[in-house]
Amino acid sequence: MKQETINRIRKFSEDRDWDQFHSPANLAKSISIEANELLECFQWSDDNYDLNEVKEELADVLVYCRNMLDKLGLDEDEIINSKMDQNEAKYPVEKAKGKADKYTKL
Repeated sequence: MKQETINRIRKFSEDRDWDQFHSPANLAKSISIEANELLECFQWSDDNYDLNEVKEELADVLVYCRNMLDKLGLDEDEIINSKMDQNEAKYPVEKAKGKADKYTKL
């Protein structure tokens, strides 16, 4: 995420004094709620969806994720790369390529 966008998200919350409501638990709930609203875009069809609605709900998820990163003092690149290291170890290409199996079933 670009620093300009991060600053805009932060300013939005600061201007409204909403940080007081951004506990990790509240943010986790909000991420889940918005993710379910994103899922609702595909409720009746995998192919027939409104891209604008998808973009709006996905943006909501990302904004709440950014707020969570800030609240917990986390760096998104660091935690993503750490998780990718774990995923690469659990899903080696030679075992997982072309398969949707969980790592315990490879």
